[in-house]
Amino acid sequence: MITRQRLAAGICALLATLTAGVAFPAGAVADETDSTASPKVELVLDVSGSMSAKDIDGGSRMAAAKQAFNEVLDATPEEVQLGIRTLGANYHGNDRKTGCKDTAQLYPVGTLNRTEAKTAVATLQPTGWTPIGPALLKAADDLNGGDGTRRIVLISDGEDTCQPLDPCEVAREIAAKGIGLTIDTLGLVPDAKTRDQLSCIADATGGTYTSVQHKEELSDRVGQLVDRAADPVVTPVATEGTAQCTSAPTLKSGLYTDREEFGKQRFYRVDVNPGQELRASVSVGADREVNPDYGVLLRAVTVHGREIVRGEGTGNGRTDVISTGLRYPKAESDDDNAPAETVCLQVTNSFSAASGVKTTPGLPLELTVDVVDGPSKASDVASFGLGRGWWLLGALVLTGFVAGLLWGWLSRWRLAVWRTN
Repeated sequence: MITRQRLAAGICALLATLTAGVAFPAGAVADETDSTASPKVELVLDVSGSMSAKDIDGGSRMAAAKQAFNEVLDATPEEVQLGIRTLGANYHGNDRKTGCKDTAQLYPVGTLNRTEAKTAVATLQPTGWTPIGPALLKAADDLNGGDGTRRIVLISDGEDTCQPLDPCEVAREIAAKGIGLTIDTLGLVPDAKTRDQLSCIADATGGTYTSVQHKEELSDRVGQLVDRAADPVVTPVATEGTAQCTSAPTLKSGLYTDREEFGKQRFYRVDVNPGQELRASVSVGADREVNPDYGVLLRAVTVHGREIVRGEGTGNGRTDVISTGLRYPKAESDDDNAPAETVCLQVTNSFSAASGVKTTPGLPLELTVDVVDGPSKASDVASFGLGRGWWLLGALVLTGFVAGLLWGWLSRWRLAVWRTN
């Protein structure tokens, strides 16, 4: 009896193994990529006296920052080199000149030792001034060198107290060096002036500004920014669209930047082979004061002007960027030598300048073009919404049928033996 049970169990295990082999075929391994320079991130934390205020979920701003740092340090990707710099952490006095030099590297940028970094953060106590400008200059030096992405994450609850060294001018100076360094800013329970200053710092380097009211928001946002540093960086390519499709530049898959005048249109050309799909998106930014109620239109048209497909978006003054996109799959051809189709991408905006605002240069435009292999035929992909899941479903049905036959045979055999005995 024991032998027969082991035989049945062995057959079932074999069937389960075969099923797993069908469901998860061998060879599905991750693509190997070439190693690149390690991304670098420096967290710059305001440790001035105002960080002792208890207005974030019943605790102090400093306590919220420490908790966020500990959670971020635990989740930092291995490939990211991370450092921590403070401002206003060491000088207790009232001498402005001395207080405005109070910035120090708490943990050097490099391979992260989580225990050491957490120990360093635990020692911080709200103390002094708010020298944001000097801290940014030092942080840029900390991240200098190497070809990987570089990002400063500034966390502060107040304005810089060390004017006339304007932090916005410092950020613009860093951006003008062309070293590819991005500054993201987070304001802890900010007032209007703090929000404006931190937004200005972020905008100068293409970074982001986030207002934070709760501990979870702070932890989540800092974690996102650190993770973002590990993402591959795509450098936009400057191009210049034209007013007519016939003279427009031909673009390949990639990210492009241009300038578009108020209320005007720009054309670009893309070649799409049979069986390929064109995916395009465009974002137009309002980098100056504009009138409310505006829109952007992206059209794919033939060289003769016939519209193929369009995407459009509208805004009402509550956002500085408006985006839209489109997809155009070109059908396959029976002719292997069929030529590519030239598709004209037309970008049109309906922005209008506010009174007294300069209209030149044009508005910044970012265009993404991606030409990929088109989707498989409907008979292969769209079968009742299951796609290639039919293979798995068929394998499971077949396996169940065979298992049922074997189990029935074993049951009848056992019954026959029992009657014989």
